[in-house]
Amino acid sequence: MTVPSNPDPDPRSTTGLEPGGGVPPGETPPAETGTSTGTGPHRRPTRGWAGGPLFLVLLVVLVVALFFAAYGIVLATR
Repeated sequence: MTVPSNPDPDPRSTTGLEPGGGVPPGETPPAETGTSTGTGPHRRPTRGWAGGPLFLVLLVVLVVALFFAAYGIVLATR
C-alpha cells in the first residue's frame, strides 16, 4: 500500500520559497488546482430557444389548456 502524499509540504524543503513562505520576484509560485470549469476557448451561449423544443413546449401547453377547457365545459353542462 502506498502512503498518500502530503497536500501541505514542509515549507523548509520546498524550493523557490523565501523564509516565511514568500515567493521572490520572477519565481513561479507552487502549482494550485484550477478553479475554472472548462478548458479551451470560451464560447458564448446562443440566445433564445431552438425551434423544436419551443414547439414541443407550446404543444404541451395547448393540449393541457384544451383538456381543462373541455373538462370545464363537461362540468358546466351537468
